[in-house]
Amino acid sequence: IERVIIRREPEEGYVIYTEGSNLEEVLNIEGVDGKRTTTNDIQSVARVLGIEAARNMIINEAYNTLMEQGLHVDIRHIMLVADTMTVDGTVRAIGRHGVSGEKSSVLSRAAFEITVNHLLRASKRGEVDRLGGVAENIIVGQPIKVGTGAVKLVMGAPSKGRK
Repeated sequence: IERVIIRREPEEGYVIYTEGSNLEEVLNIEGVDGKRTTTNDIQSVARVLGIEAARNMIINEAYNTLMEQGLHVDIRHIMLVADTMTVDGTVRAIGRHGVSGEKSSVLSRAAFEITVNHLLRASKRGEVDRLGGVAENIIVGQPIKVGTGAVKLVMGAPSKGRK
């Protein structure tokens, strides 16, 4: 913690604002109310309070940021993002070094960022893309296997001899 500001808030009493964070140590200080203690350090929350607390923090931070900008997004979409970021018990970024960079599909990775690097690396490794996702099928111009693209049964025209 580099800097501290103590303010008396009308309905909350004294509140301490800090630059920097050490959640574990702060929670161990006598007189600190753990229920009113917050931080914006997601990794610290995951380490001290667990991955579920970090997931909830991601949801709250993302939702509040979008609302402040006047963007209304269904909370379930944000929950899905938070679940994807925390599914393996650690907090991972959504980006080329996190969740999106770890996809098994070559074309899906290439569609996200640094296309040439992904394609070159995959070709050196001899990777094969099975075209199992939406992005991969769109890239190669193939119908997507969802909705009307999932139908394999087509009704034939009635023959003249049958009624």
